[in-house]
Amino acid sequence: MATQFGERIRELRTKQNMLLRQLASKMDMDTSIISKIERGDRQLKKEQIPVLAKLLSANEQELLTLWLADQVMDVVKDEPLADEALKTVSKNIKKGM
Repeated sequence: MATQFGERIRELRTKQNMLLRQLASKMDMDTSIISKIERGDRQLKKEQIPVLAKLLSANEQELLTLWLADQVMDVVKDEPLADEALKTVSKNIKKGM
């Protein structure tokens, strides 16, 4: 299943006419790993996002937000009360809890 993060990475990479193997080389990764990240079959480590943002001339905060949203989605996607739980979390975040 494609992820928001993976789709955005593919979009940014192709916009710069960068091949998978070129990005993989710059990230010191196998091409197959970058491909899996773009398809949503594998997650990038959070610590690697600033490097990726720099390589793709992307907004680091946007990429971190999409990465985190995908993490949350992965946990709650099959839960019937996911929406209510997310609303509760959002309220707690706003309260500073």
